[in-house]
Amino acid sequence: MFECLMYLFENYIHSEMNVMADHKVLTDELTGAGFQKDEVFKALAWIERLAGMQDNRDSTLLINKSMSSIRVYTNLESLQLDIECRGFLHFLEQVGVLAPETREMVIERALEIENREFSVDDLKWVILMVLFNLQDQEQAFTQLEGLLFDQGGGVMH
Repeated sequence: MFECLMYLFENYIHSEMNVMADHKVLTDELTGAGFQKDEVFKALAWIERLAGMQDNRDSTLLINKSMSSIRVYTNLESLQLDIECRGFLHFLEQVGVLAPETREMVIERALEIENREFSVDDLKWVILMVLFNLQDQEQAFTQLEGLLFDQGGGVMH
């Protein structure tokens, strides 16, 4: 499923096409590219839930942005997001790429990835997908892209 999500993101990120416009056309294209139908359906459902988060965003999390807090991860979250992933999320919050609200969206989307060995590189893709989907996060998306694909050759994390 994750490879299917990455394929969609890489191929449609700068496209004017609405990824969710026609499920049949998209399903046919993805199965033609070698993805199994169940992977395609799961990936499209993942994207739909991500899009739905945008609609519910203002009402689901009421966070005072001036308050500082520490995020405590559940056992399930810690199993999916290892210490490197959690540290990376914390780093992105500290540098202003993620707000607590967007961090929670990323965690929720990451937990739905069916990948036994979820790495920080996988997490970076999930973060890019979440930020790209949010209308008011263009600057954060660009900032993260700059950190991840630094032209100077430096390693971010």
